[in-house]
Amino acid sequence: MTTIARRLSILLPAVLFATFPLASQQQPTRTLIRAGHLIDVHTGNESADQTIVVTGDSITAIASTASTPKQSGDKEIDLRGMTVLPGLIDVHTHLTMDTNFDPYHELSTSVAKSALIGARNAKVTLEAGFTTVRNVGADGYADVDLRDAINEGLVEGPHMQVSGPALGITGGHCDDDLLPFEFHQTADGVADGVEAVQHKVRETIKYGADVIKVCATGGVLSKGDDPQASQYTLEELKAIVADAHRLGRKVAAHAHGAQGILWATEAGIDSIEHGSYMNDEDIAAMKQHGNYFVPTAYLIDWMQQYGNLPPFYKQKMIDVSAVEKANAKKAIAAGVKVALGTDAAVYPHGLNAHELDVYVNQFGMTPLAALQTATLNAADLMSWTNHVGAIEPGKWADIIAVNGDPLKDVRLLQNVQFVMKSGIVYKNQSGVAAQ
Repeated sequence: MTTIARRLSILLPAVLFATFPLASQQQPTRTLIRAGHLIDVHTGNESADQTIVVTGDSITAIASTASTPKQSGDKEIDLRGMTVLPGLIDVHTHLTMDTNFDPYHELSTSVAKSALIGARNAKVTLEAGFTTVRNVGADGYADVDLRDAINEGLVEGPHMQVSGPALGITGGHCDDDLLPFEFHQTADGVADGVEAVQHKVRETIKYGADVIKVCATGGVLSKGDDPQASQYTLEELKAIVADAHRLGRKVAAHAHGAQGILWATEAGIDSIEHGSYMNDEDIAAMKQHGNYFVPTAYLIDWMQQYGNLPPFYKQKMIDVSAVEKANAKKAIAAGVKVALGTDAAVYPHGLNAHELDVYVNQFGMTPLAALQTATLNAADLMSWTNHVGAIEPGKWADIIAVNGDPLKDVRLLQNVQFVMKSGIVYKNQSGVAAQ
């Protein structure tokens, strides 16, 4: 090779590199969401003619539409006829389960099938405007696989925190009690005694749990147990919380009975789910310790109208329904912190926003306070305040829109027209195509 040729072979790549910058050096595409009204869930202010700037999976700016002109390469979504607000959060779902409580269906549903059921329900939930959920209880870690499949883009669904199998005592609400003795069947999360529950917490975390679910009392949709009876002892609950918190996981307690609620609260459990038989002592303790209350209230209305339960579930549902709402209303009036949770699977997935209607029109919350249970409060309970719960720069671009003003009629959130999660549009019935 001649001297000139050698020099050209060295200089030419450098010239090309300087002339054609790498793709990673180019400005990322922006999406401009033109909002007719934008709800600030902290204050309830509804600012008109705002533009949310989305870059990648995050919100990067919010400004008046007049001061945010479209630039070359920008994508524009016209929601100027709609009210825009953050994606909603449900902290008590069972995406891998169906609304079918026939014992044969329960026994014959494999872990693989429950994961496929979860894929369907995840999409339905996302399109209902719930861009984040906490899944609290799933056989065989099916919810771990579902979460990972969503994160990898294999299926569509909300952001998820998952628990895997719920911890429970032998013969309790979270055990498998539909088979006779000779099958020696025990649910994945069963553990008895302090040492055993410590091991089970560590095991569920090993296999992918983001949150620990524990059955502190009996339940409704289980055979042979009493919702009012406490299951784990105070010492066992304290051991569960100690290991979970040390390993960076919060704990959610299924708890109907008053004694189990009190013990779960005193043990430092982060949220009380259901709370049907809570009494004044429970409420005072929850306020003192700062626990969240997750009411799961709409399922009572749905069950009374559409429920078709086996006899060994039905009477327990009637008994719990007779007291749960009055006690929830008392706790809310006393100032206990509330995060929205639905127990979706007890009724059909996708109806999650009906829970807000109960909070407003039966429990007496203002529409803003109810909306905060599904945004700010739920994000706080999940320790995801930096990511979700409000439309703010730096947070994930989880955005929904409805026709009308949900702070005047919270039922509008039952019919969400636009859903964006992490900057990707999953539903757009606004009638205006993106440009």
